[in-house]
Amino acid sequence: MNIVRETVLFAGRELTIETGRLAKQASGSVFVEYGDSRVLVTATASNSAREGFMDFVPLTVDYVEKTYAAGKIPGGFFKREGRQSNFEILTSRLIDRPTRPLLSKSFPYEQQVIATVMSADAENETDIMAMCGASAALHVSDIPFDGPYAGVRVGYVDGEYIANPTIEQREQSLIDITMASTKDAIVMVEGEGAEVSEEIMLGALMFGQKAVQPVLELQEKMREQAGKEKRPLIEVTLEEAEQQKIKELCEARLVEAMQIKEKMARQTAMKEAREAVMEGMGEEYADQRGLVLSYVEDLGASIMRKATINTEKRIDGRATTEIRPIWGDTGLLPRAHGSAVFTRGETQAIVAATLGTRQDAQLIDALLEKSDKYFLLHYNFPPYSVGEARFLRGPGRREIGHGNLAERSLKYILPDHSEDFPYVVRLVSEITESNGSSSMASVCGGTLALMDAGVPIKKPLAGIAMGLIKEDDGVAILSDILGDEDHLGDMDFKVTGTRDGVTALQMDIKIKGISEEIMTQALEQARLGRLHILGKMEEVLPVPREELSKYAPRIIKITIPTDRIRDVIGKGGETIRGIIDQTGVTIDIEDSGDVFIGSADQAAADEAIAIINRLTATAEAGKVYKGLVTRIERFGAFVEILPGIEGLLHISEIDHRRIAQVEDVLHEGDEIEVKCLEVDERSGKMRLSRRALIEKPEHDDSDRGSERRGPDRDRDRGRDRDRNRRPRDRGPRK
Repeated sequence: MNIVRETVLFAGRELTIETGRLAKQASGSVFVEYGDSRVLVTATASNSAREGFMDFVPLTVDYVEKTYAAGKIPGGFFKREGRQSNFEILTSRLIDRPTRPLLSKSFPYEQQVIATVMSADAENETDIMAMCGASAALHVSDIPFDGPYAGVRVGYVDGEYIANPTIEQREQSLIDITMASTKDAIVMVEGEGAEVSEEIMLGALMFGQKAVQPVLELQEKMREQAGKEKRPLIEVTLEEAEQQKIKELCEARLVEAMQIKEKMARQTAMKEAREAVMEGMGEEYADQRGLVLSYVEDLGASIMRKATINTEKRIDGRATTEIRPIWGDTGLLPRAHGSAVFTRGETQAIVAATLGTRQDAQLIDALLEKSDKYFLLHYNFPPYSVGEARFLRGPGRREIGHGNLAERSLKYILPDHSEDFPYVVRLVSEITESNGSSSMASVCGGTLALMDAGVPIKKPLAGIAMGLIKEDDGVAILSDILGDEDHLGDMDFKVTGTRDGVTALQMDIKIKGISEEIMTQALEQARLGRLHILGKMEEVLPVPREELSKYAPRIIKITIPTDRIRDVIGKGGETIRGIIDQTGVTIDIEDSGDVFIGSADQAAADEAIAIINRLTATAEAGKVYKGLVTRIERFGAFVEILPGIEGLLHISEIDHRRIAQVEDVLHEGDEIEVKCLEVDERSGKMRLSRRALIEKPEHDDSDRGSERRGPDRDRDRGRDRDRNRRPRDRGPRK
């Protein structure tokens, strides 16, 4: 294969894609260069076809980051990359979602796309490179592919849209959208916004579609120069007579089934229709069961879609803009810090909120940086929520993706993680029933749970899932879609936001394109639906609780001098561990000297604060201290008045009476009260007095000049001797 390199200006920077030099045994491979970032993307199809009829695309996508790409060695015992991180899983989904609709179910070979990050420069983000590379690798391969597409990230700074913004620009941007588009249509969107208008979001999508056109042209050039001949599709279809027989066996049943409003009853009727078809077709079609049932499903979809277009009534009898009945409640779980149940039709989520201290933050060890994550949302989809029985496993890609959408939606209404609200917040959404839009139920339930926990959110937030059915010239935009409408429809478009704007959106499109007019209508219809849902939520709980749950930790902030931090931590952390063990609190100390004490027990927190104050206190002139005699000297005693802080108690300040030796009154280990007379500002040395705290005797003549004691008396006697001494005879003057 010849080496082909093509370069194009993409968002003001050169993007280069090369093929024919690396990973040549894959069906298609490209090496993507953008700045100093490098991503190798391969697309491979197996050589042996799967037997039987397939009603899905056998595709797996993996995005993998190698730590050497950033000049790092992996942590842990094994010192090699392990399971995928959440970011890698989410990026794999970003590649999968636009790719899968462009591959054919009539290509019965296992297909795999692997994007490997081999160099990362912290400026040119590798997820966008991987998306473009996946399309390019498939386009030059022998795998049938109805592409190409290209990915782009869109920002909005100072009223201007930016393609592939830098990290600094992303921090200033009001939106952060990742999208994929073909020449004529947007095929995938994943993004968030800081309560921006629908107009700004729509403008971002149109801007992004234009921005990717040069990359699409580049892929077409590579296909012309290095593209392999595509393998043939293997079409497996029924004869026209067979199709007609199936219609006669089940069409009437399907029409009746599609009029049943309840999900489980409708599914039962659909199952009976399928079994009636198989029985009517006879045993000779047992080996073609998948093909026959696939046609039954297509027939049911056609019935549903035409009925919706022609009657403007949906499966459950609703109008296209109508929202299912909503009810909710809070305080369902007494010991959780906050909880809520949110039900919309046959979709239900129980969401629990937990508040933690900074020690509960999640450490994110990403490819390019480490950071602490203070807001977590975990989404669980147990099998009973859809009436199934299967093994429980860890969260799959779907659960991680849905949880991420809900998390990025809700993070904008949380108070800033600061000294005013120094909590780690975790939400867990348990989907207890599902018939469409469970991620949006998690958003609504999450808002109510936060308010029930007393979290001072900025505004309530809700979410809605929109659908689309497009048949020839007929178009129906559906609000609050059911599971069947999602499965059989042409679009899944989720929008979340407050009354004032959009905070997140996610869109997948199954058809080749929709117009800007349809997008505009869908966004407006989503806005009206969102406002309706917010009104229902406000009936449950209009504002956050005034106080946190009594079971939630109270976090108290105090500030200590930075040079005393070591006194609180102690050697090897011994002191701070001792405080924690003694009181049961959590303690977080920042370099600025801010100390955060967390505990659900106020008395324990007060005890910890008192200990820290004692450890870090500084001496003040005029204040009385209870100290410990640590050392005896001829001229006085050293007394530790605060942990690690000693001052001198001179022998003359021990008592009003004359003391010949310090040991006559004090000994090492004695506890005494002393008054701080003076603190030298420069040296920090202190002058202490015990005498100032002792009542002076009535006949005390210790101050008489004729009977001075101690050093003063000896000094006066010396002066008398000098005065009486005869001057030395120095002889006559010269």
